[in-house]
Amino acid sequence: MTSITQVRQDMLDRMNQIRELSEGAAIKPAALQGDAGPAGPAAAFDSVLRAVDAQQHQASAAMAAVDSGKSEDLVGAMIDSQKASVSFSALLQVRNKLTNAFDEIMRMPL
Repeated sequence: MTSITQVRQDMLDRMNQIRELSEGAAIKPAALQGDAGPAGPAAAFDSVLRAVDAQQHQASAAMAAVDSGKSEDLVGAMIDSQKASVSFSALLQVRNKLTNAFDEIMRMPL
């Protein structure tokens, strides 16, 4: 095949993939850790908190393994550490938004 034919074929393949995705079922949010779905906001926040805590522990264990010489995967440990850091920062932002929303509701006149 020539390069132009190959590019056309690649574009057709991508268009078919997009068409198949658009015809599929609606995108559903992922359940955390195989849960069927939390019962409410408190349960959802609790499950996310536990997931972030698990990431923190995994990153800590990976860093400890590198520090003690049991593992040579420094890059993987740093990536785990950054993932845990970003997850924790996002959790704090959500907590702050929820706190601000609750404060706004409490200040509403009846």
